[in-house]
Amino acid sequence: MNLMKKLISTCFLSLLLFLTIGQLNFAWSQVLTGSERSDLYLPLLKGKKVGIVANQTSIMPQSNNKHVVDFLLENGVALKKVFVPEHGFRGTADAGEKVDNSIDQKTGLNIVSLYGNNKKPSASQIQDLDVLIFDLQDVGVRFFTYISTMHYVMEAAAENGKQVIIFDRPNPLGDYVDGPIRKEGFESFVGMHPIPIVHGLTVGELAKMINGEKWLKGGLQVELEIIPVKNWVHDQEYHLPIKPSPNLPNDLAIRLYPSTCFFEGTVVSLGRGTLFPFQVYGYPDPKFGDFTFTPISIDGMSKNPPHQDKLCYGQDLRTQSLDHQFTLRFLLQAFNDSEMGEKFFNNYFNTLSGTDELKKQILEGKSEQEIRETWKKELEEYKILRNNYLIYN
Repeated sequence: MNLMKKLISTCFLSLLLFLTIGQLNFAWSQVLTGSERSDLYLPLLKGKKVGIVANQTSIMPQSNNKHVVDFLLENGVALKKVFVPEHGFRGTADAGEKVDNSIDQKTGLNIVSLYGNNKKPSASQIQDLDVLIFDLQDVGVRFFTYISTMHYVMEAAAENGKQVIIFDRPNPLGDYVDGPIRKEGFESFVGMHPIPIVHGLTVGELAKMINGEKWLKGGLQVELEIIPVKNWVHDQEYHLPIKPSPNLPNDLAIRLYPSTCFFEGTVVSLGRGTLFPFQVYGYPDPKFGDFTFTPISIDGMSKNPPHQDKLCYGQDLRTQSLDHQFTLRFLLQAFNDSEMGEKFFNNYFNTLSGTDELKKQILEGKSEQEIRETWKKELEEYKILRNNYLIYN
């Protein structure tokens, strides 16, 4: 009889443990972005005149991908205008393409471009607002310009006494930190902050860093509120529900992006004008490799890409693992194969690198390991700084 009781007790405890683990796994699978935590932010918006920085990525994945703009309007938020970054409100503008002010046909809201000549909201554009919401899906790379837009929005808000609320989202490359730190004198729209290429922060954490380190013009600080992600930590995989820009179509493109974007600063094509940008590279010369592709103009993705309509030879990187991390291997191989020396680079390379040291090191024939040693100390110092601003340990 006692044996039977022990067996029943053991089975019951095993079942309870199984159910508990199942519930925990389910909870962790339900990642909630900041936009989906309306109980935290709707009270903050009550009676406020609101502007939002949003685009095609500003969706609520656990709510059938409802757009946050539609959700705010449905819930009585006094939303006055939408500010849009590079690629526009619907995300169809090519990289670097001019985005115009317009009216959103669905909602009738004013769409204000924050790309081109007007990267920072003017005082007149935000004078009728109390709060600015920022809700864009970043990819965790210094030269992805959504974080530059966030910087200017924070700066404009600080100058004009407005509050900024960040609807935070997971960083798909948030599991590591790597690359050279941007040096003083190399500030640009693709390098606003002295951070490494893969910075390992969500937009909310980076906003805290910008504010805490007083990186806004004149050392200003903005009234800042972060609506955090729920059920996510930095080493947890996150698959984006919608592509963050026209030329980052999948998880692998995002994983390779920090490594292959360097080709924008060279004569080599990184696959713009194909359906697999940032996942291949090549040049119209067979010595670059056996894989071939021909860039063409693709509306809504890549207009007039480098080497348009020319057969390019190079490497297919689509066999790379989704665990891939930042490397200089592809860049160094292409440079060595080119035998072009300094002509391999264009004027954009140092801007993209955030330093002139990397180009010099490549021209000197240094290996990846030798180059990495030169930024190791600064990278370790950055990691210590980053720890001060982490939300998702």
